[in-house]
Amino acid sequence: MLRRLPKAPTKEKAQVVFGATLRGFREAQALTQEALAERADLHTNYVSSVERGERNLSLHNIVRLAYALDIEVSVLLRPLDKRQQP
Repeated sequence: MLRRLPKAPTKEKAQVVFGATLRGFREAQALTQEALAERADLHTNYVSSVERGERNLSLHNIVRLAYALDIEVSVLLRPLDKRQQP
């Protein structure tokens, strides 16, 4: 009998979940979007649109944001892990 694999979230859902996760870590460190953008060498508007789930980020920018928050890259992606999905 074949085991059904969980479906990956849609692109839009993944972007929204990632954005909310990013916002949570940023706010936990009491950083503004401007401060995070500066640390990551990204534009403030870019960080804002990521947090709103409007951007499909490159791997490089995910790494930049994780380093700017001084957290492991995997921590930003953990909520999208299939083991975390209902």
